[in-house]
Order: sequence, then structure tokens, then C-alpha cells
Amino acid sequence: MATATSLPSNVSGHTAADPAMGPVSRPNMVSVGTIVWLSSELMFFAGLFAIFFTVRSLRPDLWEHNIELLNVPFAAANTLILVISSVWCQLGVLKAEHGQKSRTGSLLNVAGWGMREWYVLTYIFGAVFVSGQVLEYATLVSEGVTISTDSWSSIFYLTTGLHGIHVTGGLIAFLLIIGRTYTTRTYSHAQQTGAVVTSYYWHFVDVVWIALFAAIYLLGA
Repeated sequence: MATATSLPSNVSGHTAADPAMGPVSRPNMVSVGTIVWLSSELMFFAGLFAIFFTVRSLRPDLWEHNIELLNVPFAAANTLILVISSVWCQLGVLKAEHGQKSRTGSLLNVAGWGMREWYVLTYIFGAVFVSGQVLEYATLVSEGVTISTDSWSSIFYLTTGLHGIHVTGGLIAFLLIIGRTYTTRTYSHAQQTGAVVTSYYWHFVDVVWIALFAAIYLLGA
């Protein structure tokens, strides 16, 4: 007499062949690792903000005296440049997710741009932002405000300078991502992942700078 064999079932009652279960997929570990790392960076900048507001509450007189040295309109324009660069970066991500690493037509045909062109534009805007910071530092130093002048100057250079270093690191990452598009014929999944996680980092430094700009240039005024 033949006996019927049943498929193994899980605790929810679905059999192994049940299509309702759907495929099991692993998360991209590179993306997960990047998010975890950015979380630690967020805690780092949170510490800097804590130092900033602590010093500001203890020495409000320094803020009243030194805030006039800051060129707020210039810093606002520089902030806008960084914010716009995140828009270009995200457009590059959309092209990367569709597997288009470079333009399909002429350079003037923006609609045909690929990830490479949008990331080059992002790099240019980011470089302009860093150059603006350097120019601002040079102006302050020429007026006698250095990192060792007082508590205000120390926290100003510390917070904005460390952020500038992070932006520079992002620019280096963009160069590596752009360079890889020239060294391989096919646009691999690894290259696509690299482009996406770089955008995570870039958006992160963008958001951090918006918070820094509001705290230093707007709330301090």
C-alpha cells in the first residue's frame, strides 16, 4: 500500500513549496556596514555639537564679539552649493541603479548622462565647497582669528575643519568611483554598490553641514 509523503512545514504552517513564502534574500552587507559606520560618525559629530553648545553657554560674550567676523551670506551660498551637489549625486545613483555608467549621447545632452557625468558634477560642486571653506579660513586668519585665539575660534575651526576633512574624503571616494568606470568594460554589481554607498556618505556630510551652519552661523548670530 502506497503512503503519501508530506512536505516539511515551518512553524507558521506553510510548506517549503508554498509560493506565498516568497524568496529569501540577504541584505547587501556593504550597505549595512556603511550605515553602521555612518551611525558611529553621527555620534562623533554629536559630541562636537555638545562641546559647541557647552562652550557657548559658558562664554556667551565670545559669541557676541566673534559672530560679527563671520560672512553669513558667503557661508549660506557655500551651503547651497553643497546641498545642490547632493541632488546631482542622487541623480547619479539613479543612473547607477539602472546600470548606466556613462552618457549615451553628446555631453550637452544632459538627459543622456550616466552615473559618471553626474558624479563628476557632484565632485566639482564639492570641491567648490571645500575651496570656499579654505577661503573663509584665510580671511579669518588675516583678521587675526586662529584656532588658538579663544574658545570660540577653537570650536569653530574644530567643527568646520573636521567636517571639511570628511567632505574631502568623500571627494576622494568619488574619484575612485569615477576612475573605476574607465578601468572596466562592464558595469558590475560591485561598482553599482560602491556608487550607492558613496552617496550615503555624501548625503550624510551634507546633512551634518546643514546642522553646523544653522548652529554656528544662524543660532550664533
